[in-house]
Amino acid sequence: MIANLERYKNDLDRLIDEGMSLLIVISSECYPDEFKEKHKEFPNLPDLEDAPRFDESYQSWYTEALFCIEQLLPKRLDDFEELYKPKPKRKEINAENYTISDYLHGLYIESYRRVGKIEAIRKFNQQLEILRSVKKRFESSLFDIKQLVQADLFNSELDSARELNEKGFVRGAGAVAGVVLEKHLAQVCENNKVVVKSKYKYPSINDFNQSLKNDNVIEIETSRFIQFLGELRNLCDHNKEREPEKEKIEELIDGVDKITKTLF
Repeated sequence: MIANLERYKNDLDRLIDEGMSLLIVISSECYPDEFKEKHKEFPNLPDLEDAPRFDESYQSWYTEALFCIEQLLPKRLDDFEELYKPKPKRKEINAENYTISDYLHGLYIESYRRVGKIEAIRKFNQQLEILRSVKKRFESSLFDIKQLVQADLFNSELDSARELNEKGFVRGAGAVAGVVLEKHLAQVCENNKVVVKSKYKYPSINDFNQSLKNDNVIEIETSRFIQFLGELRNLCDHNKEREPEKEKIEELIDGVDKITKTLF
């Protein structure tokens, strides 16, 4: 567990440091003369002749940072993405809708070229601040470390389910995937303060699913998908005339994997 937490922390620290370097790079690209003056004042600033261009380094940084935010602070994921890519059907480019993608493609606001540079720096700095907020949440006493560890455990269990399925232990694979789904839905209910109603001592996948739908935590489409996964799991848990098919259990495992990574 400690190793996993250290990995998350080290990845965050590295991404923030790389982000700061990129912020300096994009600032120098937009305002080279100002940067030369600052370099005289602060000689410890990096020598940009040896530094990679912003457009050469940003994409890999963005991909890693996006994954990190998706795992640790999913509610800010849309905000982070919108700073990079433009919304569809823009009638014009202005300071409000200008994105980092526009800068990378060399697009500027026609009426005032300088505004594009300012906005590119500002939007990237906002992305960096979102990443900083991930670290703050990570270090906060309010952050539930249990969910990080649980996510790692779920990944390991699903890997085991895949291996069982590949080797022909189809029912066992489906049962393992079903347990992961059940545990994750229980955590989602806890996260969203959903009271689970069940006529049994231990709620089922269907109980969690129905409770989440009733409280409007999930849409009907997601609820139906979870119901479908629950039916596949039940086929594995109960000895019926119809045997579960390997392809269907693979579909169950992939579906559970998707739910654990998109529903919180």
